[in-house]
Amino acid sequence: MERFSEHWNKSIILSPFDRLFQVIVEPFIPKSVRPNHLTALRIATIPFVAYFLHAERFGIAGIIFLFAALTDWWDGALARSRRQITVWGIAHDPLADKLLIGAALFFIVLEHVNAVLGIALLIIEGILIVVGVYGRMKNLIEPANTWGKIKMVAEVIGVLLLLLALWLKIDLFIDFSTGTLAFALVAALVSIYSRIK
Repeated sequence: MERFSEHWNKSIILSPFDRLFQVIVEPFIPKSVRPNHLTALRIATIPFVAYFLHAERFGIAGIIFLFAALTDWWDGALARSRRQITVWGIAHDPLADKLLIGAALFFIVLEHVNAVLGIALLIIEGILIVVGVYGRMKNLIEPANTWGKIKMVAEVIGVLLLLLALWLKIDLFIDFSTGTLAFALVAALVSIYSRIK
């Protein structure tokens, strides 16, 4: 497994977002903090997101959800910037994302947006978790592809728009949320297709 990490860390090419992260965020992250710590922190926030969504405290849920979503950017950018990509991180980072999004889909999207869309996204997230676990068992570890990252960004934006709509009572944001989550569904299908092609 270590050879995978060495290979990925040697072949890193920083994106413009990674370079932005290096300038704006990384100087404030102590050297003792590793990317996997941020992934673990995201996993730890999920019960709090779920609790406040269930309690319909949408403002607090939105703040915690946004922080958790930002750690997804931070852990990946930090791993690439400091060349600290690990097999654990590659396996658990997408799992953390899917659990975070899954909590939001279960508690608010199914009820407030479109049940069919929410169920479809939940099913796809479930399939991706199973595929990821199967790949780990077979030592087929692959970083997220571009469409998978696009899907995650669209899901985060869609959930945040919905949380704003519910918190501030702006019905128009529900329509924007629905459109963004529909795009996330398309991106998810393209991501799956690109992996099996």
